[in-house]
Amino acid sequence: MNSDVKQPLIKDWDDAYSNGAYIDGADDFPPRWAALAAAFREELTALGRAKLDLSYGDAPREQMDLFMPESLPKGLAMFVHGGYWMAFDKSSWSHLAKGALDNGWAVALPSYTLAPDASLTQMTGQIARAIEFAAAKIDGPIRLSGHSAGGHLVSRQICSETPLQRFVQKRIEKVVSISGLHDLRPLMNTKMNETLYLDEDEAMAESAALQRPMEDSDLMCWVGADERPEFLRQNKLLAEIWAGFGVQTEWHEEAERHHFNVIDDLADAKSALCQQFAP
Repeated sequence: MNSDVKQPLIKDWDDAYSNGAYIDGADDFPPRWAALAAAFREELTALGRAKLDLSYGDAPREQMDLFMPESLPKGLAMFVHGGYWMAFDKSSWSHLAKGALDNGWAVALPSYTLAPDASLTQMTGQIARAIEFAAAKIDGPIRLSGHSAGGHLVSRQICSETPLQRFVQKRIEKVVSISGLHDLRPLMNTKMNETLYLDEDEAMAESAALQRPMEDSDLMCWVGADERPEFLRQNKLLAEIWAGFGVQTEWHEEAERHHFNVIDDLADAKSALCQQFAP
C-alpha cells in the first residue's frame, strides 16, 4: 500500500489566498458586520459599558474600543481584526466582543495602521502597545484572538522575539489564532505584495512559524473546514511546528465554516470557539 501523499503544486498564489471568490454572497458580509457592530456599540454605550476611541499611541489609527462586563472583569480579552493588513478597522467587529463579555471578560478591539502606510513589523509593534495599554487598565490574565491577518498579529506576540514587555508577556494565558497566516513568505508571490512590500527578511522575521514560541505558551489554531486549502495548511502548520518546542498547541477545523463566518461564534458565550478564547 502506497502511503505517500503528494501536495498539489500551487501555480496561482493570488487564487490560493482569495477568500471572497469562493464564498456565496461574499459582498454582503462587510455591511452586515458593520451594522451588527454599530448596533452593539450603541447598546453598550447606553449601558455605560463602552469606552470608545481610546488612544494607545500617536498614530491616527492607534485607537481601541474597550467593552466592560457587568461585574468585575475576569481579565482582558483582545480581538484583532483581519483584512490582509490592508483593510477594515475596529468598527466592523464590536459585536464579536459579546461572547467574551457575557463570560465576564473585559474586551478590547484595536485598530492599527494599515499597509502601505505601515510595515507588518510596525503593525506588530502597534498591537503590542495596544495590549500593554489595555493591560494597564484591566487586571488579571490576558487572552488574545485575531482573525486572518489578526491571527498573525496575535500569534506574533508570543514569539520569543516579541515586542511585548516581560511583565505583560507573563500575563498572556491563551492565544487563539483564527484562520491565521503564520508563514508570510508565500504572500510575496501575490499581487497583495504591491501594497504590503514584504521582502524575504521581513517575511521570515514576522512569520510566527519560523520563530520560537515563548515558554509556557498556550496556542489554539482555529480555521473553518470550508476555507481555502492554503488556510487549512497555514492553520495546522503553526500548531505542529510549535509543538516541537514543548509548548501547548492545538489545531481545529470547524465544520461548515468558511473564512467569513468562522468568527461568528465569538459572539456566542457558549460556543466552542468562545470557550477557547475567553470562557
